[in-house]
Amino acid sequence: PGGPARPSAAAAAAGSVAALGASPAFADQIGDAAKKLADASYPFAKEVDWNNGIYLQAPGKFQPLEAVKAIDKMIVMGAQADPKLLKAAADAHHKAIGSISGPNGVTSKADWEAVNAALGRVVASVPEATVMDVYNAVSGITDPGVPAYMKSLVNGADAEKAYSAFLEFKDAVKASQVATAGPSATSPSGDAIGTAAEKLSTASYPFLKSVDWLSPIYLKPLPGVSAQKTLKAIDKAIVMGSAMDGNLLKAAAEAHHNA
Repeated sequence: PGGPARPSAAAAAAGSVAALGASPAFADQIGDAAKKLADASYPFAKEVDWNNGIYLQAPGKFQPLEAVKAIDKMIVMGAQADPKLLKAAADAHHKAIGSISGPNGVTSKADWEAVNAALGRVVASVPEATVMDVYNAVSGITDPGVPAYMKSLVNGADAEKAYSAFLEFKDAVKASQVATAGPSATSPSGDAIGTAAEKLSTASYPFLKSVDWLSPIYLKPLPGVSAQKTLKAIDKAIVMGSAMDGNLLKAAAEAHHNA
């Protein structure tokens, strides 16, 4: 689960699960597994330099069109996920960002556990095939030497222990995984925003066509902006996403997938 430069989501506290509509068995199984994962993996997490700019780099050869296919799989997964669990994951990420400390920018152990639990619940709310689509698409653009290189930056024994615990956590998530995706979003049509969007699209599409969307510049950090400063902006975006209507976020994800 992502470092400061990543816009990924994170976890709900166990006490909020009842409000999410999840069954106690579902909550306990993934929550208990997340606690075991945190115990085993937090030493590894503390060794990772979450401020490292490497997380903004392509994981191998720059392949923008293949990368966007992988991002599309992530968008589809997000659109299928339970909106309440996504909100809880966003709230947990926000809380975890607030407890970041130390030179490596690591969150607290409690928030590390909560983030993993929330992400596990999000993953369990979509079918396994959707998750594997993301895994396979990301694997396809990742240089095979990346895992060994990343492992070389931390204590190898701690990394192995964390990975072994992650595999157990994966099994707990899979045991609670839904078989089919939920319904598509419902969204208004013919409203004032839709009418304005049509005007904007007509006026801006020539500009849109002139942009080089395949440029590597989108992977570059803003000049003079540190990982910590970037994280503060990402945190505001996470909070904004958490406050939004879950159905409309789902509709926006589906629109991005179509695009």
